[in-house]
Amino acid sequence: MTSLPTGHAGAALAAQRAVLVIGAGTMGSAIAQVAATAGHRVYLRDTSDAALDRGRAQIAQDLERRVQRQRLDSAQRDAILERVTPAPAGSAVHGVGLVIEVIVEQLEAKAAVLRAVEQEVGPDAIIATNTSSLSVTAIAGRLARPDRVVGMHFFNPATVMPLVEVIAGASTAPEVVQSTYATARAWGKVAVTCRSTPGFIVNRVARPFYAEALRLLQDQATTPATLDAVMRDSGGFRMGPCELMDLIGHDVNFAVTRSVYEAFFHEPRFRPSPLQQELVAAGWLGRKSGRGFFDYGEAAAPPAVSDVGARAQRPRKVRVEGALGPARSLVDLLRTCGEVELELVDGPGLLRVDGHVVALCDGRSATARAQALGEPVLLFDLALDFSRCPRVALAACAQASPEHVDKAIGLFTLLGKKVSLLDDAPGMVVTRTVAMLVNEAAEALQHGIASAQDIDAAMQHGVNYPLGPLAWGAALGFDHVLSVLRHLGAACGEDRYRPSLCLQRQGACTLPGGMAP
Repeated sequence: MTSLPTGHAGAALAAQRAVLVIGAGTMGSAIAQVAATAGHRVYLRDTSDAALDRGRAQIAQDLERRVQRQRLDSAQRDAILERVTPAPAGSAVHGVGLVIEVIVEQLEAKAAVLRAVEQEVGPDAIIATNTSSLSVTAIAGRLARPDRVVGMHFFNPATVMPLVEVIAGASTAPEVVQSTYATARAWGKVAVTCRSTPGFIVNRVARPFYAEALRLLQDQATTPATLDAVMRDSGGFRMGPCELMDLIGHDVNFAVTRSVYEAFFHEPRFRPSPLQQELVAAGWLGRKSGRGFFDYGEAAAPPAVSDVGARAQRPRKVRVEGALGPARSLVDLLRTCGEVELELVDGPGLLRVDGHVVALCDGRSATARAQALGEPVLLFDLALDFSRCPRVALAACAQASPEHVDKAIGLFTLLGKKVSLLDDAPGMVVTRTVAMLVNEAAEALQHGIASAQDIDAAMQHGVNYPLGPLAWGAALGFDHVLSVLRHLGAACGEDRYRPSLCLQRQGACTLPGGMAP
């Protein structure tokens, strides 16, 4: 089994050593620009002279934009561009200390290119692949010196996105990992280290962000526009999953999900969605095709988001029965509001709004919660920060009266929130997504893929999550996350909601803040 180095004491690549970037496409050219900006001579290689011309032109255009925005001066622009040397296939390169391969995502093609370059660089040169989905161990195993092969996964656009995943194959020497990590840091990147495993950190841990959205849409619990609004406004995510899949491209997102699913031998957590398969089959790939979940045509109307604030009935009295857990900040909001009578008593952790039960989602549907409680229940979804979030999502059991629903809407409207009403699906939207993100991060930690700190850093800096999933789990309370997962598993009857051993076993691992699950 691969073991990660215990520290990051390796030295960064010396500025006088050259970098050879193989592949002059969008990503390769951007990586070349990053290395040249850090002061290295960069050889940019491609089999096509036209690709080399386009790659260098892309670098020149980006540098010029930075000059226009006063992030560089013209002398710096010229110096960076001067350090990028086009190197057609077969041309000589000198003093190379790091090779970064950025070609088509095919294992044999990458291995063939790296076998050839292995013969022309010195024995101390590090050979890195920018693969986003292939096994670094498998690529390295096809070379004569697998110990000097490492993954160096940049995120698009590489000149902007801060994260670099440094991936150790089974044979990668610890000092190679350490030096690559230090080099990424010296280039101004947030570097994390992990073992070679399907999806590495980000593409593995992020799967539930898409999968739970697709499942909710397949179950017709809400619309893409409302789902996205809830994830942004309540969950604190920069983009909702539907608009993000449209941006990435459904063909690309579906292919990554299939790759991870197959690499994990059909693990249920990664099962692809028939709904997304249909979008790909229809050619509705997202922004690049003009249509995905949303229509991007010039005449398209903005997608409608559910907002039921007009139904609000002003509540007179709110009784808080027991601790509200992750929703405890609602008590402070109610105190500062001053427009309702507030009573605090012991109890099971719920609100009574003019006598009607309103409770935080715990993974069960409102109908299941009502059956357990013996009276109608209306649920509200999790929020990153109830004191600041602009929207709250609600779901009502079948037995809830119109007055019950409208009183709950009135409560959150009074607290300054927009309100979206969802169908009664287990776990609602934010609750189930965050629980599954925490679970996948805990599973990666359980398997020794990366440290807790690197997992959280990767998800914050690679896909802009508002919190790292393990830190989020600690803030919610891991007992709450476990409860959500178990309720989801019972409701859906699927192994995909199986809690990680890392969450189940008290003291099995250490999580951020010294907390154990």
